[in-house]
Amino acid sequence: MSRLDGLRAALAALERDHMRRFRHDNEAPCSPRVVIDGKAYLAFCSNDYLGLAGDARLAGALAEGARRWGAGAGASHLVSGHYAVQSALERRLAAFTGRERALVFPAGFMANCGIVPALAGRGDAIFADRLNHASLIDGMLLSRAGAHRYPHLDLAALERLLATSKASTKLIVSDAVFSMDGDIAPLRGLMALAERFDAWLLVDDAHGFGVLGPRGRGTPAEAGLPDAASEGWRLIQVGTLSKAAGLAGAFVAGAEEVVEWLMQKTRTYLFTTGSPPALAHALLTAIDLIEEGEARRERLAALTGRLVAGLAQRRWKLLPSRTPVQALVIGDNAAALALAAALLEEGLWVPAIRPPTVPAGSARLRISLSAAHAPEDVDRLVEALNRLEEAL
Repeated sequence: MSRLDGLRAALAALERDHMRRFRHDNEAPCSPRVVIDGKAYLAFCSNDYLGLAGDARLAGALAEGARRWGAGAGASHLVSGHYAVQSALERRLAAFTGRERALVFPAGFMANCGIVPALAGRGDAIFADRLNHASLIDGMLLSRAGAHRYPHLDLAALERLLATSKASTKLIVSDAVFSMDGDIAPLRGLMALAERFDAWLLVDDAHGFGVLGPRGRGTPAEAGLPDAASEGWRLIQVGTLSKAAGLAGAFVAGAEEVVEWLMQKTRTYLFTTGSPPALAHALLTAIDLIEEGEARRERLAALTGRLVAGLAQRRWKLLPSRTPVQALVIGDNAAALALAAALLEEGLWVPAIRPPTVPAGSARLRISLSAAHAPEDVDRLVEALNRLEEAL
């Protein structure tokens, strides 16, 4: 068998096991209303939690930024590709999150893959929640540090692992809001263990930033974790700017010396061309909209409560979550795909999530809510799911 034949066989195996993935070409701007192959659908797919991706103010700020700063950065940040507007954005993010300093990246995956190896290496130890995002897992593997994965949200198991570790540098790594379950890490407990065992705590707040906490400052702020001027120097907060912020990019925020170290040692920052400065210009407007967006967050919480209260859950299981990520566990891959296809026939787009994104046997629909949804949108989805649970 040739190498190409081997790939063909592997693709056929994905098809057989209902694990092959496909893209859909959306012909409309990001919103709950999408158009695929000329047909309109109501979508519950995106991470645009506050409905900012299609906001005219952000589009206008992006256009204004392009007129002021041009189209591209031209080089990596530490060569000549860093601009005053990007430093302004970093100062704004640091102040907003209560950290001393921030560093902006082109993408969240790049940030996590680079930050983890910059903090821990050979001979060190990383302690990671078993359901962490793939970017944190890949960062852990790239670090070549000792990897210790504890059961999901299990602080007692984490404590035992920390207590037996002889590593001089310890790094605890966790999602804040878990992207496929919608539950929230016990951040106060994680911080207490970091202090007790003299460890760093890296929190990926991709799905909490802009949504949770006072003024949308994120999950660490909601949990009341200390700021960088006190014991908060142990906390390293990552957030994405492509979800609630409605644009693109990511950031890491923490104590001054920590962020300086990351700027010097994070390979995914050092060796890539900087993001367009026009994007930073628009993101300054996005942070303002997040800070002023309490009405959007209240609307989002109300829509979440409406969905949870309406679903019957006779055979399928809705995982407990107070976030806009709502996971309806079906179990079997083929059954999850069949349900997603049935919804699509009714003009409802909800993605089926299968292994390896989620554990085997826990295929699900990942329902993502946005402040741009209307109550009747949620009611339409609830009615269809309750009816299909009886019919399929």
